[in-house]
Amino acid sequence: MKGLILSGGKGTRLYPLTYTRAKQLIPVANKPVLFRVIEAIRDAGIDEIGIVIGDTGPEIRQAVGDGAQFGVAVTYIPQEAPLGLAHAVKISREFLGDDRFVMFLGDNVLQGGISPLIADFAHHDDWNSQIVLTAVEHPEQYGVAQLNAEGRIARLIEKPKDPPSNLALVGIYMFDHHIFEATDEIAPSFRGELEITDAIQWLVDHGYSVYPHIHRGWWIDTGRPDDMLTANSLVLEELTPAVAGYVDRDSEVDTRVTIEQGAEIINSVVRGPAIIGRNTRIVNSYVGPFTSIYHDVLIENSEIERSIVLEHSAIRDIPARIQDSLIGRHAAVDISALRPRAIKMQLGDHSHLELL
Repeated sequence: MKGLILSGGKGTRLYPLTYTRAKQLIPVANKPVLFRVIEAIRDAGIDEIGIVIGDTGPEIRQAVGDGAQFGVAVTYIPQEAPLGLAHAVKISREFLGDDRFVMFLGDNVLQGGISPLIADFAHHDDWNSQIVLTAVEHPEQYGVAQLNAEGRIARLIEKPKDPPSNLALVGIYMFDHHIFEATDEIAPSFRGELEITDAIQWLVDHGYSVYPHIHRGWWIDTGRPDDMLTANSLVLEELTPAVAGYVDRDSEVDTRVTIEQGAEIINSVVRGPAIIGRNTRIVNSYVGPFTSIYHDVLIENSEIERSIVLEHSAIRDIPARIQDSLIGRHAAVDISALRPRAIKMQLGDHSHLELL
């Protein structure tokens, strides 16, 4: 089997962070989401992975390389424009050949990985496709699957006003080579894209076997700031804490905190789950639960919780607690006059925010 990761989106819902960075490379618990997807596919026993890339392709190539750092071989597949998920499958045919494969959206985070899914599909040679579904509270906001009496996929409906079920597609799909028949036959949607839901429906309508895999754990599409923070919180809870950096005797660090090599905690309180990245300094500060501070960051005389701070940023002398915030690379947060209040922000790369 092979893996196919779709990483061509522009991430407009995560602006301003994604003006200058691929959305798949924004870290969750100090590891880029794309890296987590690659590792999930690898851990399921797949070592040949194609990555469909778009405008942010050079950054993804630089970060991932040839895949050796993950123990896999990576092939890059350029997509000239965002023409749909089924189009991404279609242009990947040379890489995929006649192999069965898993397709995974590169900005999804899934509890428990995909090994059970791969094993399920591998043990059913007669299945042409398998689609991961999960129960959601508001199915009208998603693509929804309706199952038939035999437990197969009967119909896929995009954002239905009257959902026939609460089972939403989560962006992970298994296919055999028959999917290429579908991508050749379907027409672009009103958006001008080849939709994967149309391709799957084509398989169903032409008698191919499409089965569901019901995911029971959590799943997050990290396309929006709130979703990114939620994913960060959930993944932090799953980390095995370790302290490889320095904590001075005047600091308080609880047992759910990971401190990476070269980091320093000076006269500060850090409460987990939280992670402090390499060569980051936390000085006279408070870092609260569900916070990820990436590499080479300075937090001084400030408080922050349930937030993500990217590399080479600095937060100094903030009298109010920063919370529920995303702060980009090389950003600076300073203050020129005391005016205590809670602060919420999505601060892009190379920003400088001075609070009056």
